[in-house]
Amino acid sequence: MLNKVLGRFSHDLGIDLGTTNTLVYVRDHGIVMNEPSVVAVNTRTSQVLAVGEAARRMVGKTPAHIVASRPLVDGVISDFEVTEKMLKYFFDRVHRDSLGWLPRPRVVIGIPLGVTEVERKAVEDATLHAGAREVYLIEEPMAAAIGARLPIHDASGNMVVDIGGGTTEIAVISLGGVVAWRSLRLAGNRLDQDIIQYARDHFNLLLGERTAEEIKMKIGTVWEPMEATETKMRGRDLITGLPKEVAITSVQVHDALQRPIRTIIENIKATLESTPPELVADIFERGVLLAGGGALLRGIGQAIQAETQIPIHVDDDPLTAVVRGTGIVLEDLQYLRKVLVMSNEDQPTSV
Repeated sequence: MLNKVLGRFSHDLGIDLGTTNTLVYVRDHGIVMNEPSVVAVNTRTSQVLAVGEAARRMVGKTPAHIVASRPLVDGVISDFEVTEKMLKYFFDRVHRDSLGWLPRPRVVIGIPLGVTEVERKAVEDATLHAGAREVYLIEEPMAAAIGARLPIHDASGNMVVDIGGGTTEIAVISLGGVVAWRSLRLAGNRLDQDIIQYARDHFNLLLGERTAEEIKMKIGTVWEPMEATETKMRGRDLITGLPKEVAITSVQVHDALQRPIRTIIENIKATLESTPPELVADIFERGVLLAGGGALLRGIGQAIQAETQIPIHVDDDPLTAVVRGTGIVLEDLQYLRKVLVMSNEDQPTSV
């Protein structure tokens, strides 16, 4: 009863709980938050010092008693308590200017394909303990397809490749369900690690994760560049232990990224091989939708199209495709209820 009363003063939320970033959609208001999935905690007092961008700026710069970490690894929760605190921070921030003194929102939250029952339950429990009164789960490729306004309920094939920070989700969707899929624990963060490894092997230079990500975003490409561009990268010399700055070109970054991109492409082809031929014909006509932050990597559409001979379409705003999908589900929950993943067939998980 108390939850129902408090729920009247709470906003319904759609959440893309990502390894790298968490996005929050508020019903009737749109996307209101896009923050790094990072939490800084004082281990002496268990106090949360910062969440989101403020915590991300602390990564690699904290004293021993402060830990700035990502509570999600490869798309799943690795630190339950910190994830719960992060979600509670987002709930409270959304309701900061509302009348609800104890928010009890209804939440639709995205999860990767192929998660175990334990991993799925961890997402549900963390969201409930953070203050949600009802939790609905939706698979991220399905949410991305809904966010891109694909006709998921039609008897036709729609293929979605969602390249996030921790996972790459590949799914063929028809009649409101997933027909064939692959889920890889390999995505944007792996690309950063490959740049770090390349700098170590070729320049004897140890880079930080943020530096590697900046290089990827600035000159990274997976399609052979027409003209080489370069940027400076700074790190620690592995031989002398002193600070060092060297130049790296887009051609070198292209070489560093080839292995993980090749793995993604091979899994897209494998998914197509396990898809019924009628749906493959539809996909060949409609093309493949790319979503997630990895879709912004230069040349990735060209690389996939060259290998599969299927048209590739990058979503207009790939970073927000999943959270837009959760928002659309919130707006029409009764009609779209059947696309949700629920632990109970008839009722949502609630407290």
